[in-house]
Amino acid sequence: QVQLVESGGGLVQAGGSLRLSCVAAGRLFGTYSVGWFRQFPGKEREFVSAMSWTNGNTYYADSVKGRFTISRDNDKKTVILQMNSLKTEDTAVYYCAADAGWERLTDPREFDYWGQGTQVTVSS
Repeated sequence: QVQLVESGGGLVQAGGSLRLSCVAAGRLFGTYSVGWFRQFPGKEREFVSAMSWTNGNTYYADSVKGRFTISRDNDKKTVILQMNSLKTEDTAVYYCAADAGWERLTDPREFDYWGQGTQVTVSS
C-alpha cells in the first residue's frame, strides 16, 4: 500500500512556473513507477508525465514536453513535477499516481494508487 499526498498547486500567471510535490507513505517506494495526470472539468484524467522504477525512463505528453520535468527522490519518497512556461490550457487538477508495474505508464488505468489532487490555475 502506498499513500500519496500532493502539494504545490496554486495560481500563477502564464509564462510562470510551479513545482508540484508528491510525498509517499509506505514501504518500498523505490519499486513503484510514478506518474502525474491531470483532469479538466468534465473530462477524463489525462497523462502528463511518468517515470519507470525499473530503469528511470521518463515519459511526457506532447503538450508538456520541453516545459515539464518529472523527478524523484526515493530516500525522501518524493516525486516532483517542475512546470515551466505555464499556459492557460495547463489549468487543471493534477494528480500524483504510483504503481508497482512499469508498462503502459501513460494509461491512468494502470495505476493503483492516487493522491487527492492539487489545483493548478494559470491566468492570462
